[in-house]
Amino acid sequence: MSPSTDDAVARLAEQVATFLANHDPMTTDRIEFLRARFDAGLAWVHFPVGRGGLGLPRELQPMVDAMFEEAGAPDNHPRVNVIGLGMAAPTLLAYGTEEQLDTYLRPLWTGEQIWCQLFSEPNAGSDLAAVATRAVRDGEDWVVDGQKVWTSSAQNAHLAILLARTDPSLPKHAGLTYFICDMTDPGIEVRPLRQITGEAEFNEVFLTGVRIPDSNRIGAVGEGWKVANATLNNERIAIGGGPVPRESGMVGVAAAAWRSNPARRRPDLHDRLMQLWVESEAARLTGQRLRQKLMAGQPGPEGSAMKLTFARLAQQLSGLELEVLGAEGLRYDDWTLRRPVEVDFLGRGPGYRYLRAKGNSIEGGTSEILRNIVAERVLGLPPEPRVDREIPFKELAK
Repeated sequence: MSPSTDDAVARLAEQVATFLANHDPMTTDRIEFLRARFDAGLAWVHFPVGRGGLGLPRELQPMVDAMFEEAGAPDNHPRVNVIGLGMAAPTLLAYGTEEQLDTYLRPLWTGEQIWCQLFSEPNAGSDLAAVATRAVRDGEDWVVDGQKVWTSSAQNAHLAILLARTDPSLPKHAGLTYFICDMTDPGIEVRPLRQITGEAEFNEVFLTGVRIPDSNRIGAVGEGWKVANATLNNERIAIGGGPVPRESGMVGVAAAAWRSNPARRRPDLHDRLMQLWVESEAARLTGQRLRQKLMAGQPGPEGSAMKLTFARLAQQLSGLELEVLGAEGLRYDDWTLRRPVEVDFLGRGPGYRYLRAKGNSIEGGTSEILRNIVAERVLGLPPEPRVDREIPFKELAK
């Protein structure tokens, strides 16, 4: 570190220590503690002053988080509010108005407001630009009608980021606009979607005559595609690029099954395990590099490759684990309908892992779409022919 960086680290550590001395996490009300931490600029230190940050380099955040964790400070429900913290907040910071930042960032960070993402639709899940949910201007409001699907956390959400079509006379990428939607407003209906595991992590969301004030629009009218891409770049890194120790996650589970079942070891299974172990390690190291780019404020299309790799490895490793365990691995623990707030791969059995991994290549962008992104935006290959790019959306075959 340079001397100036050393000084910044020392000053920041002193700020955190002073904050903790003035706000004992053992005796301070949880929400009041989190609000005070935000106001002190110790929520996201790389955010601007007054927005939960101090305008410092992002790489200093882990040190702050570690100091608060060591002191036993309360967290802000990071696993419950994944979309709010990981996707809505950076999008708001990049494209939100001063009023929107004043209104939403603080309760988002403290976990007082849970967010979901109203992007995918029954006929546009793999082609987000084909979103058909309409938003029609009516005075100072927009009136929204449509259906969303595969919406995580919708049953718990207070707010949502929403992509809607505001001008069907334009080509499909040009007629979209991005909004903040209040999930408690009249006209919103949330229905659970039960999956092959028996759980219902996801929802269908029906929007009927939902009124959204124009002040809840993020970005300019018709520029929703650009704003949504900023959100998606953060999402794919969040799904596929999380920090993991060596031989942890699915490869750790598969390796443990191999080591604990010597009677089932075969040369072909050993070869597959070794190949997947090497690929998992390469993916883990790639994830570290992507997180460094994210910390530098540069989430790019490379996150799609990370998410693509994560999905493939999860499916291959969960299948290998079942082969090593044999019939015992096919047992399933519980088919009861549940509404989990997060996917618990490692806390459930091998049968659950095998079934749940099938969804990895759908959620957060299908593998087919991600391969196109990698080919065109990362490798620079010629784009595939898109005959609908210049055609008004309303004239496309539905």
